[in-house]
Order: sequence, then structure tokens, then C-alpha cells
Amino acid sequence: MFSQGGLGTGSSFGATTTPSSANPMKDFEVTSPPDDSVSSLAFSPSSIPQNFLIAGSWDNNVRCWEVEQSGKTIPKSMQSMQGPILDVCWHDDGTKVFMASCDKMVKCWDLATNQTVQVAAHEAPVKTCHWIKGAQYSCLMTGSWDKTLKFWDIRSSTPMLTINLPERCYCADVDYPMAVVGTAARGLIVYQLESQPREYRRVDSPLKYQHRCVAIFRDKKKVPTGYALGSVEGRVAIQYVNTQNPKDNFTFKCHRSNGAPGGYQDIYAVNDIKFHPVHGTLATVGSDGTFSFWDKDARTKLKPSDPMEQAITRCAFNHNGQIFAYAVSYDWAKGHEFYNPMKKNYIFLRSCFEELKPRTSS
Repeated sequence: MFSQGGLGTGSSFGATTTPSSANPMKDFEVTSPPDDSVSSLAFSPSSIPQNFLIAGSWDNNVRCWEVEQSGKTIPKSMQSMQGPILDVCWHDDGTKVFMASCDKMVKCWDLATNQTVQVAAHEAPVKTCHWIKGAQYSCLMTGSWDKTLKFWDIRSSTPMLTINLPERCYCADVDYPMAVVGTAARGLIVYQLESQPREYRRVDSPLKYQHRCVAIFRDKKKVPTGYALGSVEGRVAIQYVNTQNPKDNFTFKCHRSNGAPGGYQDIYAVNDIKFHPVHGTLATVGSDGTFSFWDKDARTKLKPSDPMEQAITRCAFNHNGQIFAYAVSYDWAKGHEFYNPMKKNYIFLRSCFEELKPRTSS
């Protein structure tokens, strides 16, 4: 049996309806998935006993499910915005969800009342939203294609602070007291959030191609110390913010084919990176329709997946690291001509705690 917050075993849940080619890993299938590509996934925080999963989609909706021990998912509610959803995040108390959209707004969804209220606005689509739970303050951080980062006390309609970015915000992560933002033109900025947000360092990107995702990792003392950066060119960079040894920083290739005759290799975008909340190992998902689990300290791959029928666009771990969620959708990497509206979008749940344990050094 899995411990509290895990998934049951041996259930035939979801197995009857889905062709095995769509679910090659035989994972639990989330019922009533979005009608269009999944742009964002997030599990509820540890402050509430249940596991809730939220997903934002290009169909302008954010959906919420409860995930039971058995692996069964119960659709709870849905909220809409005026444009595709680009990001979602939870309030630390687990009662509210933030939804960032192409309609240039962020709304706060109160799950108890099922009401939404606008809490942030930009001049262009809002690409990222993160709740910051600080020692002295709490606020919502939003990053936009209008080249600004804004910090909001959600009781006020004007931002507490606006920081101008060198380019459009493409990806961001927050783990107090650190924030990292990746922009267009391969910009990378680390922020210090203590007392109030401020720029700490601009970094030359270790990657030659466009940034797609970034995730902060912690050291053995659970202090945020660095980040993993993924690009469209099948590569991830592991970067420490303050390292004495430059060799601690490295890049590795992933989400690539084994190479066709003639030595050519198909190279795919890394769409998302998430670190395991207990083990500190990580998952990557890509346009090649696979996920992989990695141990960055041992610099080794722990587990690859079989390829899905479409790209994997997003992934998430629940708060205690028992469940790995991943979304299978078209990610438009091959352009409009390869879009097949008949292909269903899926979100799968996998029991993952054992598979992400670090490699023991012999």
C-alpha cells in the first residue's frame, strides 16, 4: 500500500476506456480532462488534507478535481476566463487558486464560494503567476509578455511593486526567498525576496536556445540553492546560484531520439521540469511525448517512460511526492498542420515515490 496521499494499486480505474497506445505507462486517467491543450498543472498545498489537482487549458478554463487514494478523480468545479489560461497556482492556505490568462488578467478563484475576482492586470498576456509566502509579507507575483514582473497584495488593485524585465517573461519559479525568471532572448534573472523583492543577479544563459521552463531546487538542508532550466533544444542546465565550484553547474541532453541512420537526431523541447518535494530528484517532460526521472547529484537517469501519442506539456508532484501528474496534449511544436482536433487530451497520475528515490552510491 502507498502511504497517505498516494495512489492505490491494482485498480482497473480508467483502464477500460483508453486505448493502450494513449496510456502506455498504464497510469491512472483523470476523468473529464480539458478540451484543449493543457498549459498548467498544480496540486494543492500540504495545508489541506485532501489532494486537489487544478489544470489550466487553452480552452479558457481552469478545472479542479479531487484525487482519491484509489486513484479515482472526481471533477469538483470549473472556472472560465476571456482567453487561454497560461498559468495557475495555489494560495498557501489551499482555499484559493490564481489563474493567469491571455486576457491580460489574473483572477483569484475562491474554492469555497466558487466565486472569482480579478486581482492583477498587465498590458499583455500574463505568462506566469506564483504565490509568495514570505516571512514578513505574502503576495502574488505575475510575469507578463509586457516585459514586467508585478507583485500584488491581492486586496489592492494596484501592484505593491513593478519590476521592468529586459524582455517578455517566458518562465518563472518561486521558492521563498528565491525567484528565478527566464525571458525571451535567453534572459535569466535571479531575485531575492526577503523583506521585499529585488534583483539579485543577471545570469548569462548556459543554454544556446530559447528557455521553456525553470524550476528551483533545494540543498540537503531544504534551502533553495539553484535551479534547473529547460530549453527548446532538448537540454537542461543545472545551475547553482552561489557555488564555489564551477563544475557543480552542468547541462545534460534529454528528449531526443536515439538517432536515425546517417547520424541525425530528432531533438525536442523540454516543456516542463519539476523537483520531487522529498527526494530532490527531478522529472522532465517533453515534446517527444515522454517523461524522465533524473538524479542530478548522481548525474543519472532514474527512469524513462514509453512515448505517448502526443507531447507531454506539463507535470506536477503532489505535496508529499507520492503522485506524479502529467498532461498529454498537442503542444504546437510541429505547427498547425499536425494539429488533430480528434486527438483527446489526457492527464495521467502515477504513483512515483519509489521511482524517484536517489541512486544509492555503491
